[in-house]
Amino acid sequence: MKNQQPLVSVIMNCHNGEKYLREAIDSVIAQTYNNWELILWDNHSTDKTSDIIKSYTDSRIYYHYADTFTTLGKARNAAINVSNGEIIAFLDADDIWLKEKLTKQIPLFRDKDIGIVICNSYLFTEKNQRRQFYKKNKPKVGKVFRELLGSYNISMPTAVVRRAALDSLDHIFDENFNMIEEYDLFVRLSYNWSLGYVDEILAKWRVHSSSWTWSHSDLFPKERKLLLVKYRNYFSNFEDLYAEEIILIKQTIALEEAQDKWKNGNNKEARKILEEYKHSGFKWLVAYYLTWLPYLFFTRLSRLKGNLIP
Repeated sequence: MKNQQPLVSVIMNCHNGEKYLREAIDSVIAQTYNNWELILWDNHSTDKTSDIIKSYTDSRIYYHYADTFTTLGKARNAAINVSNGEIIAFLDADDIWLKEKLTKQIPLFRDKDIGIVICNSYLFTEKNQRRQFYKKNKPKVGKVFRELLGSYNISMPTAVVRRAALDSLDHIFDENFNMIEEYDLFVRLSYNWSLGYVDEILAKWRVHSSSWTWSHSDLFPKERKLLLVKYRNYFSNFEDLYAEEIILIKQTIALEEAQDKWKNGNNKEARKILEEYKHSGFKWLVAYYLTWLPYLFFTRLSRLKGNLIP
C-alpha cells in the first residue's frame, strides 16, 4: 500500500433504481473513511435516477449514463474502466453500507497476498425482517478457491478488491453473465489470491421482488451451466481436480431448475429433475416429496427456517 488511505473506487451500478438510490449514495458519503470516489454507472435508466444523482454536489461523485442497456457484467466492467482507485469496492443501488465499512476493511490489504476482503452483513426486507449472512459458519480465509467454487458464500455489497488482483486476470466481469457475474469473478480471483474477512456486520443487502435476483431467477441455472463449460477450458484438469465441487454445482443447478418449474405449477417436471438427487441427503429427499404440494408450502417452510423471501 502506498499510504494509510489509498483511493477507493466505489462502483455503484443501477438501472431504474430511484426507489433506493439515495439511501445507497448517502451510506457512501457517511463513511468514516474519506479517500474514495463514487462511480455511478447508470445502465440506461428511464426513471428519475439521473435527477437524484445530479442533486448531489460532492466532487467525489462521478456520474456516467449508458446510451444502451447492457448485461450487468458489461456495465460493471465499464464502471471499473473509468475508475482510478487502488482498491475497488462494490455497492449496488439498492444496498447500504454501515459507516465504518471501508475503515475496517481497507487495512487488511496491507497483506500483499490478499486480493479480496469481505465482511459480515445482513439481508433485510421492506417489512423490516432481517437475517445475518454468516451465523454459525464463518467464511474461510486465505486460499479459498475450492470452497467458493463448490459453495459460493460472498455477499456482493461486502466485497472490496485490490485493483492489481483484477489486473492480473485476462478479463474482469464476464459480459455474458447477468446473475452470476460476481460469483465467476471472485472464484477466478481466489485461484491465485487470498481472501480476508472482517467479522463484523458492515453492510445491508436488500431483498425485494423487483431485484434481478428475484425477478429473473430462472437465469441462474442457465448461467451456471455456461460457467461449467467455461471452467473446463479455463482451468487445467478442471473436471479431475474439482470433481466434488462440480457435483455440488450440478446439484445447485438441479434445485434451481426444479424450483422454477415448481413455482410455475409444473410439479411433475420439478420432481423429475429432483429424482436423481433424492438420495443425496435429507434436504433433497424433503424437497422431492414437497413437490407433491403447491409451491406455497416451500416458501412457508423457507420462512420458518429463517430465509427471507420478498
